[in-house]
Amino acid sequence: MTRQRRKFDTSLKLEVVRMIKEQGLSVQHVSESMSIGPSAVRRWVKQYEDEQAGQPGIGKPLTPEQQRIRQLEQENRQLRGDVEILKKASAFFARELK
Repeated sequence: MTRQRRKFDTSLKLEVVRMIKEQGLSVQHVSESMSIGPSAVRRWVKQYEDEQAGQPGIGKPLTPEQQRIRQLEQENRQLRGDVEILKKASAFFARELK
């Protein structure tokens, strides 16, 4: 029988990171008190630090700024794809008119 993976929402992850960063609690103490694995807590702290440094972290973004950046990057990719399609279509129709 397989164990189901637990899912944590972004607000809980940010609260855990704040407990470590602002209150100075240890990863071990926070993970034990909240019944979360220490490796997950370390990963959230690392991701938060990366996001604060302006780098995209791994996984779902924690901060609202990074969430917005990811959304805009996805929209940018979509729009670039749309532009490529329009370029090809206009080239095709320009050839047909000649």
